[in-house]
Amino acid sequence: MIKSRNILITGGAGFIGSNLALALLARGHSVRVLDSLSPQIHGEDPLKSPLYQSIKDKVDFTRGDVRNESDLKSCLNGVDTVVHLAAETGTGQSMYSIKHYIDVNVFGTGLLLEAIANSKYSIKRLVVASSRAVYGEGKYHCAVDGYVYPEARRSVDMVNGDFEVHCPYCSCHVRLVPTDESTPVRPSSIYGITKLNQEQMCLTIGRAQKISTMAFRYQNVYGPGQSLSNPYTGILSIFSTRLRNDRGINIFEDGLESRDFVHIDDVVSATVAGIENPSEIIEVFNVGSGVPTNVLTVANSLQQLFQTTVPIKISGQFRVGDIRHNLADLSHIKSALDWRGPKITFDDGLLGFVNWARNEAIQPDRYEDSMSELAAKGLLK
Repeated sequence: MIKSRNILITGGAGFIGSNLALALLARGHSVRVLDSLSPQIHGEDPLKSPLYQSIKDKVDFTRGDVRNESDLKSCLNGVDTVVHLAAETGTGQSMYSIKHYIDVNVFGTGLLLEAIANSKYSIKRLVVASSRAVYGEGKYHCAVDGYVYPEARRSVDMVNGDFEVHCPYCSCHVRLVPTDESTPVRPSSIYGITKLNQEQMCLTIGRAQKISTMAFRYQNVYGPGQSLSNPYTGILSIFSTRLRNDRGINIFEDGLESRDFVHIDDVVSATVAGIENPSEIIEVFNVGSGVPTNVLTVANSLQQLFQTTVPIKISGQFRVGDIRHNLADLSHIKSALDWRGPKITFDDGLLGFVNWARNEAIQPDRYEDSMSELAAKGLLK
């Protein structure tokens, strides 16, 4: 029988948080949510946000900020489990909104942990949303040097049209393999650095305070309900909004860069498995689909499903800090948390996403503005 928990979800009105909250409620848990309802995610009238509306009057909700000590302390009373999802997301934006990302992701996490460490709360389990961004390029195989962990790609190579990853020893092109949790962490963006800081701080305090702590390194999460107006994160949302506004899609690099797209339902099931696991655990876990899909395939599939002829252009442009590929090794989470793995294929998940998006209001396309910001900062080549 599942033991009922009193759970606080910071960032619980976001895409992952709201879906997780509803799943936990359905399983008999008590859920409290702390969320600032950021306009970048929830729009200019956040109280009408579909994500917020999905949990309204179902959870104990506080509109507040993880950087506000009184907000945090008021929400921690009576809680035995904290799921810390509150964070700014977006690789590109993090490379110029540096102070803000550090303020929210690092300082906010530090304030949460300080409250837990210095007050008499009965926190027994801490779950933090990390990211595959902590790995940087991750794990590859070189025909000469075996398994290698390359540094970030060089701009000079990419300017010349060589977007592939090179062996750090012999400079040969290398082959993508699944990245496991023992892979050295080498984040190539401020966002990745802040997520690594978050998980390291949580795991450190978890050990010191004897709190069972898990950091979930989520891959590229997608699905119905994600923000269609945020131009800084979510390839599917960005491309969909472009197509529905009859604007072309600009594919970076050569279009063969790939991502591990994991459906929101699979992310929720993996996270619930961690929250409900009875063992005392202090570890990191990959959460993904274990399948790579290249960006050009995503764009072509969306074009077909939306039944549009809006052009798709491979520009050869690239963003500083972007990785070439990511692919999660899921062996550890399957064995340690008895998670059966992802159930939703990308084809099925994409169809469900498109069917949902068709019924949503067409959002203003702010993609060009976000690209202009990157270009002005020298981050778009």
